Amino acid sequence: MESDWIKAIDSLSKIKVYSNPNNEPVTINGDADDIKCIGIGTDAAVFQSLYAPAYAFKLYAKDKIDKVKVEANVYQILGDSPFFPTCFASYDEYLVLSYEKGKTLFDCILQGIHIPEQVVNDVEVAREYVRNKGLNPRDIHLKNIILQNGRAKIIDVSEYTMPGNDFRWEHLKKGYEQYYHLIDGNSVPFWLVETIRKWYNNRVGNSSSYEEFTKTILKLLYKK
Repeated sequence: MESDWIKAIDSLSKIKVYSNPNNEPVTINGDADDIKCIGIGTDAAVFQSLYAPAYAFKLYAKDKIDKVKVEANVYQILGDSPFFPTCFASYDEYLVLSYEKGKTLFDCILQGIHIPEQVVNDVEVAREYVRNKGLNPRDIHLKNIILQNGRAKIIDVSEYTMPGNDFRWEHLKKGYEQYYHLIDGNSVPFWLVETIRKWYNNRVGNSSSYEEFTKTILKLLYKK
């Protein structure tokens, strides 16, 4: 099995990932004909190889590579679970993960694809599973959840060893319960989703600011 993903290593070596300030997505330099980027985060980018399409390669930014071993260890602790990808191997700068089909909830919002309540329920069960493994389910947001055959697949576990609650999932769940029916089935413009994302990341406080934050967003939508 290992020989399958070994085919992609030479191409991956031609690509470098760099982090950016203010929690902005990473920058990618370099290119390879047989490699395509399928996801971008704030610490890493994810690639798929034409020669090994069953795998996803999570390549970390140069100043974030200490997280490779951390995330690989989290996957080992999580073990076999329907809610998370499989981690097959870890190298100095990247992880070899199972490629997971489906669209992120972020893309579902943009394209007007219905997000069933089952997805919310799955994330709740997954979070409890993580806690039972002695880890802390953090950083669960629209870009880290894939809609896969009507169910949820969580694709980033890199912060599960960190303490504290970032309230991202709690706020998303509240937003789904209170407001999702207003946009269900409708495409939401990218500029609007990105504006909300940036405002949320720059908000002051955490759970105490949720109501004030949603009021600001509703005012923006009302004006439009």
